[in-house]
Amino acid sequence: MQMLHAVAVKSLLVAGMASMLLLSGCGFEMRGKADLSFKTIFIQGPNYTVSRDLRKALDVNGVAIVNDPEKADLLLDIMSEVYDKRILSLSGRGRVTEYELIYNLNFRIKNAANAVWGPVQTVEGRRDFSYDDTQVLAKSYEEARLRQDMQSDAVREIMRRLTAAQKPSA
Repeated sequence: MQMLHAVAVKSLLVAGMASMLLLSGCGFEMRGKADLSFKTIFIQGPNYTVSRDLRKALDVNGVAIVNDPEKADLLLDIMSEVYDKRILSLSGRGRVTEYELIYNLNFRIKNAANAVWGPVQTVEGRRDFSYDDTQVLAKSYEEARLRQDMQSDAVREIMRRLTAAQKPSA
């Protein structure tokens, strides 16, 4: 009986070690600070809804947002932010049953040492959600949450692209 118990314990240990090996090899890594090559940034353009979250992400990563482009290592021009909503499907009675939300953000980057702006870059997000006109309030909350998720994804994508921005030459 004890021998059977010892075999069961050993097999559990082997299974546990195998699962730990699988998880460690999958590439999972906690999200940390971005490896940004600049310390100051100037953000130009209108104050879009994404601006607050972007400023917070830059602050968390130790980047100072300056009010003078002459004092910035990097310049970011947020050119446009567009939310769109289109019908994906209708019921047999002609009522909307599914929508697609679309979010587009256009921006460009310029190192302080360069005279020319980089190309316009676009971040796009899309989300589908079912709709039921008997649950208008709940569906409006769901839509607002999906819009916020797309905006958060856009901020993470901008941070990845800023990480790839070249360090200004001294």
